[in-house]
Amino acid sequence: MPIRTQRDLPAYSILEKENIFVMDEDRAMHQDIRPLEIAILNLMPLKEDTELQILRMLSNTPLQCNVSFIATESHEAIHTPKEHLINFYQTFSEVKDNNYDGMIITGAPVELMEFEEVDYWDEVCEIMDWAKTNVTSTLYLCWGAQAALYHYYGVKKKILDKKVFGVFSHKIQHRKVPLVRGFDDYFLVPHSRNTEVDVDAVRKISDMVILAESEEAGLLLCMKEDGSEIYCMGHPEYDRYTLDKEYKRDMAKGLDYVDLPKNYYPDDDPEQKPMLQWRSHANTLYTNFLNYYVYQNTPYEFNKVVKH
Repeated sequence: MPIRTQRDLPAYSILEKENIFVMDEDRAMHQDIRPLEIAILNLMPLKEDTELQILRMLSNTPLQCNVSFIATESHEAIHTPKEHLINFYQTFSEVKDNNYDGMIITGAPVELMEFEEVDYWDEVCEIMDWAKTNVTSTLYLCWGAQAALYHYYGVKKKILDKKVFGVFSHKIQHRKVPLVRGFDDYFLVPHSRNTEVDVDAVRKISDMVILAESEEAGLLLCMKEDGSEIYCMGHPEYDRYTLDKEYKRDMAKGLDYVDLPKNYYPDDDPEQKPMLQWRSHANTLYTNFLNYYVYQNTPYEFNKVVKH
């Protein structure tokens, strides 16, 4: 898919070098089609890394997407240059009158805090409520998924005795659901989290479908039957070195609880190049999200999103 974004976004030149089809605004305006409007609420501290990872995932269909990045107003990002935020991000106040075909809400490094203790919790709740009427389908990732399940359905998270850290195998539960169309029976996804949701509580939600679970990592993927809410507890968007950087960062801090990421380094040797084993299924997941739950369900004359 041609990703439509500003040419001076740092991720633009990196994606071009990776032979990923990106399109600047001038060229996109000469195509007589309506691009999909995709909003990304980026809650990660290293926003440029997350931008690049998600844009890679949105690059594998013939659909044109106009991507808008949103940052919180109630929390000041300190790990991303202010100039970058000013140039490439909008606040919720600036976009709340808009409608979007699709939305992605990322994870955030606040999982050990109670939801209500997070300084931008009220704002995130407002955005999640707004998404129900202004977005056709929303994909929630990791902490974003836990937050939405808690906000919408009261599903609580619990702190794990040991961090789920590495690349884990997951089993498909409902093969005929379009979101997992093209998946193998088992597939790999990276995880990096200290908490999990109560899967039994998720099963009790009447219109929720569980799509993939792992014996080691627990629930990975579930969604509302109408496709308006999709929850992914892992990080399929991670690149080859994301877990490597996290592991070596924590080791450099001298943290004594850092475990080697599972199923990641050849021979469990962190000096070797990590194995990239999840990219094809990650691409398929995002492609299916865009095609079956955004493009197929959104109106061409996009004046109003049908309320869920």
